[in-house]
Amino acid sequence: MSALESVRAQDAAVQALLRAREHDRVASAYLFDGPSGVGKELAALSLATDIVAGGDPRIVERIELGAHPDVRVFRPRDEGKRNIQVEVLRTEILPLAQFAPFEAASTFFIFPEADISFPGFQPEAANALLKTLEEPRPNVHFILTSERPDSLLPTIRSRCQRIRFARLPNAVLRDILASEGVPEDSIAPAIALSAGRADVAVALASDGTVGALTDLVFSVDDAVRGSGPGSLVELSEQLARRDDLDLVLLTLQAFYRDLGVTSLDLPPEALGFAARSDELRERATSISSSAAAARISLIHECVRSMHHNANRQVALDSLLFGLRNLR
Repeated sequence: MSALESVRAQDAAVQALLRAREHDRVASAYLFDGPSGVGKELAALSLATDIVAGGDPRIVERIELGAHPDVRVFRPRDEGKRNIQVEVLRTEILPLAQFAPFEAASTFFIFPEADISFPGFQPEAANALLKTLEEPRPNVHFILTSERPDSLLPTIRSRCQRIRFARLPNAVLRDILASEGVPEDSIAPAIALSAGRADVAVALASDGTVGALTDLVFSVDDAVRGSGPGSLVELSEQLARRDDLDLVLLTLQAFYRDLGVTSLDLPPEALGFAARSDELRERATSISSSAAAARISLIHECVRSMHHNANRQVALDSLLFGLRNLR
């Protein structure tokens, strides 16, 4: 059985990779793009495992343990801006590509969250990687995964074969949450707010998280509707200090999505905030669908700017005042 067959609900991506392997046309560089938590890194590791291990269970085990020299994973740093520093890339990572493969016939270098490791606003490391991508050695393969591929330099994207990954269907998310031991009453709301992302669904399903985030985004909407400038600035400061800010903003997008579709008379279970559908419908009477859509776009731009290294406080100030001005 191919390791790639363990990647669920990504038939187009998996079939493309299986065909490439079958016809010995595996690209020297791939860009796997799509939302987080949908199987991009699993697919990268599975492709590498299929080719490097060749079905040998002993080699598969070494790869799974991170102990095989021909399958290496380089994640963003844990500190600072998390980008891979150009000195580290030049002295510790790229030299390996000059001598690979080591034991197997092929080598894979996998860079999860490549848009964080190689942000366009700090192009030094990306340019150093580009030189290697432009002159690939035989049987040395690079796989970059990214939730925000447009944050990568265009020259990096142009050197990679792009494979797109889709959001996961609800049935797959339900299976994943059930396998994680999530209580049944937490599964439905976590799926509804996850936007098809398993990592978000699991985070939302942890004890009390959905309820706490629901209360928070309703209070944010209250502030946007009626608070003065001072209160909005104070709320912005509170949000900027949160470690889960990305999850908060994703939930806020889901909230305004629900407001935008309430006029369609959907059944309550179709809403992310089904448990408070009556309150949603009441709030929706004071905002147009176009304004709700515009608010979703504002939140998206706020997230985008912060991932481009914008100051959190400034980005959130702009967001909250922008939301207040959209009716």
